[in-house]
Amino acid sequence: MRGEYEEIQQRGAEVVTIGTGNADYANAFVHDEEIPFPVLVDDEAKAAHAASIERVSVFGLFSPDSFPGALRAWKAGHRIGKPGARTNQLGGTFVVGPGPVVRYEHRDAHTADHAPIEEILAALH
Repeated sequence: MRGEYEEIQQRGAEVVTIGTGNADYANAFVHDEEIPFPVLVDDEAKAAHAASIERVSVFGLFSPDSFPGALRAWKAGHRIGKPGARTNQLGGTFVVGPGPVVRYEHRDAHTADHAPIEEILAALH
């Protein structure tokens, strides 16, 4: 979402990332990846549990569904940094508000599954 951050803000929204590492990991991630939005730490998985975000098994980390997306990410220059306490934590994307309304939700099915940016932007109407 880093590439679409300006457009997201122009639509009146904000991006907040919640990571699995500690504060040192989050700071390194923000610096190394030039992340322009807030990165919070949830090392106890409270946010992940509240949002019903699954963890993947060790075998799931290397599932055939993950390989095409992982290869695209690698070719685009994305690298996995220092892992947090939950290296097998899947991700999720939510568009919330204004108010207590969830306008969009996507829970990753595998490690290379992420919400399509077009769907996220469409939810920011």
